[in-house]
Amino acid sequence: MKQKYYVELNRQEWRLIIEGLNRFRNKLIAAGRYADAVDEILIKVAKAKPQKSMLWRWRR
Repeated sequence: MKQKYYVELNRQEWRLIIEGLNRFRNKLIAAGRYADAVDEILIKVAKAKPQKSMLWRWRR
């Protein structure tokens, strides 16, 4: 069984993660390497639904 992790983020932290993953993805593509793993993580972070107890309720 896979272990799940939950991270509590505010708006700025969430934005920094998205930007950092996108920069890393662009570097991999420019180097001619596969970016499939980064794409999957980027999609998961971008589509993450806020929880009532989390700090980033602004995404409603």
